[in-house]
Amino acid sequence: MPLIEESHDSLPYIDPDLTPTARAQATALITSELPPAHTTTLHPSLPALPTPHFTPPIETEIARHAAHLPLTGGIDTTRYEALEPPPATTPTSDSDHPQILEAWRSTLTKAYTSSTHLQTRLMNLALLEQFGKNAWLISNSQLEQILGALEKEIVESRAEIEGVNKARKVAQEGVRGEMEGLEGKWREGVGRVLEVEVAAEGVRREVLVRRRAGAV
Repeated sequence: MPLIEESHDSLPYIDPDLTPTARAQATALITSELPPAHTTTLHPSLPALPTPHFTPPIETEIARHAAHLPLTGGIDTTRYEALEPPPATTPTSDSDHPQILEAWRSTLTKAYTSSTHLQTRLMNLALLEQFGKNAWLISNSQLEQILGALEKEIVESRAEIEGVNKARKVAQEGVRGEMEGLEGKWREGVGRVLEVEVAAEGVRREVLVRRRAGAV
């Protein structure tokens, strides 16, 4: 036998609905017992939230977003854009104008970078064309399996809830007569107690009147 027996104060299939006045009074009593910060403070039984630990770049980005500052920096996309050729060279430009030679070297470096980027994109597009469809179908199949499992779990949970509610209704409907009889007896007993108290008060007053009359 368990040490703690379950007790449900709510009998929705037997008790009548609350009137708006009674509901407002009950809500006021509940609110009066709640602490002022009950909507913003966690319950003491809940564990404390773990302290987050982010990397410095993430913390910098969070601070930037919190300050509503625009995004700066990032990847330099200009090296992937079309390049303008530097000025033409001459047989003596390397010695007479070394900045032209340096401009050509910088342009060639950017051109190599852009070429590598385009080759990588072409390779990725080729892989996507060859394997993308199958990968997409497999991903959809896996998502459908996950969705099916979740839907099955929802159906089972709803069936379990419905079973609990049905059993609860049957249990409460089975004792409706007994509950109504006990409530009637309780009301009758309370009425008799009140009648006895009224009669006792009348007797007490009559005794006091007679004592006062005898004293006179």
